[in-house]
Amino acid sequence: CGLPLRRPASGQLTYSHHSGNFSLHLVGHPSYGLPFGQDRLIPIWVATLALRQKSRIVHFQKASELLAFFGLCPDGYHYRRLIDAFKRIFASTIFFGTEDQATTSSLIDWTRFHFLDQMKLWCSPGNQDTEAGDENLGNVIALSEAFYNEIDRHRIPVERKVVAALAHAPGVLDFYLWLVWKSWTV
Repeated sequence: CGLPLRRPASGQLTYSHHSGNFSLHLVGHPSYGLPFGQDRLIPIWVATLALRQKSRIVHFQKASELLAFFGLCPDGYHYRRLIDAFKRIFASTIFFGTEDQATTSSLIDWTRFHFLDQMKLWCSPGNQDTEAGDENLGNVIALSEAFYNEIDRHRIPVERKVVAALAHAPGVLDFYLWLVWKSWTV
């Protein structure tokens, strides 16, 4: 996934990881910070909704449906953490690429990426979100075209129950997703 496993230090708005010539840089928003830990459940959930609804624009009744989907406690702490995670994921940008030095020239191959283009969530100040009874109050998320195309072209058959069991272990969850992807592509 590339997101930090643990909460970054207060005020830290960048995260970098290098592996050989490959580099990944994550930039967070000054008001919301960097996504981390369980925040990786949001791209998994919205990807699942997008594939089920066959659209990069997903609709749902309650933001807390994500908590139920992954078997997380529907209390105020987890609900507030979920809303903050939506903000961090929405407001972050990922830069990744490679830089190779050939004998006479160099190659710079970079990509800028974000998960979501638009988000409209109706939330109540308490620990439960507002019912989307009419279309004006519906929760809507627009996945970025790049993210939607990636998940549509390269579907990974993960088990929801396994993801839910690993929700509190983001490093193990990343490894599980990588393992499923590698096994599926072989």
